[in-house]
Formats: sequence, C-alpha cells, structure tokens
Amino acid sequence: MKETKYIAMLFLLVAAVLQSCNNGKTYAEMKEEEADAINAFILENDIKVISEKEFYDQDTLTKENEYVLFEESGVYMNILQRGKAETRLSDGYYQLLSRFVEVAIQERSDLFTKGDTLLANMHIVNSTYLSQPEEYKVTVSNNTYSGTFQGYSLMYSYYQSASVPTGWLLPLKYLRPQRTQSAEDVARVRLIVPHSQGTYQASQYVYPAYYEITYNLGK
Repeated sequence: MKETKYIAMLFLLVAAVLQSCNNGKTYAEMKEEEADAINAFILENDIKVISEKEFYDQDTLTKENEYVLFEESGVYMNILQRGKAETRLSDGYYQLLSRFVEVAIQERSDLFTKGDTLLANMHIVNSTYLSQPEEYKVTVSNNTYSGTFQGYSLMYSYYQSASVPTGWLLPLKYLRPQRTQSAEDVARVRLIVPHSQGTYQASQYVYPAYYEITYNLGK
C-alpha cells in the first residue's frame, strides 16, 4: 500500500510539472480535444450510439456494442449485465464491491499513451486475473447517488481522493446489483467517461477514460 501511494504521488508530481511546461492550452481547447478523442474512439470501435429516449424505449437496456449517451453528463454506457436483483437500489446505504479496468482513450504525451491501462483490478482479456475488489459506500437519496471509497481501494490509493467518480455511480440508476459470486450474473457495464464525470486527476488534466466495471453488493 505504501509503495502504491508513493507511485501515485510521484506520478502526480511528474504530471503536474509536465502539464505546466507542455500544455499552454485553454480549457476550451482541451475540452475540444477530449471530444475529438471520444468521437474517434467511437468510430474506431464501431460503436452505435443511441439516445436516452431510445434507451428508455428498450426498457433501459442496450444491445451488443450499443451505447446510450446521457446528454447532461456526456457519459456513454453499454450494459453487459443488468444484474439479477428484483429491483434497483432504493433510498439507503450500500456497500459496493467493484472490479474495473480504466483505459486511456486520448493520446497525452504529458501523461500517458492512448490505449494505456491507467488502473485495474481485473484483466479484460484474462478473466482469471483478479485482485482484491474495490470497496466503497454508496448513498441513495431521492434518485441522487453519492459514493465514498472505504476499506481496500486502489482508486483512493492511486488518485488520493475518497469520492467515487460520478461516472461510476450513474449506471446504478439502471442496474440491479445483488450479492453474487457468479461472473455471469454480476452487474457489469462499459463506460466512456469525460473528465467532468471521472477521477480527480481526469478533471484536473481534462481527459476521458474508458471503463469496464462490475457492481456487486457487499455485506
């Protein structure tokens, strides 16, 4: 854990130096480059984008390689498995356990290369590679979702922020996660997350990320 924190701090320090020396771009320019990167990723992966109306007309489900765009947040979501619970999460507090992979979808010479795995506790190719799941507490109140990393958290150790990214929480409005050990039954999504809905670092340096995330209820 100490080594992970040291690496995270070193990464942020180097990124900050490179950013100040190499960027020189306005926020508007960086947002435009981010939008271009997202559009390129969609074209390169032959992703079909549907509207929220189409999504609701399909009983809030998506087809293979079909992503719904949530206009307000800019998040794109593909549901691989909604989960087998009878209902969605109601108002209350929940412990969530997630496995995830975070991939860069924008070339950033000051930070990383397009296609780099930024962080992960699962392997999308070799499904037998698993480490400890991410632990966090989710609060649901009047259709509002907030989350705090607790217990074991690779995200907190690396990004030094206890807040769960908004992009991670948005799918919970449509999933039905339950407590299961079945890889086939666990709620699972793919996401394209713009900087404003991503990690603290993504927000600071203005870049999008691709995620694959599972959602399992804890105790």
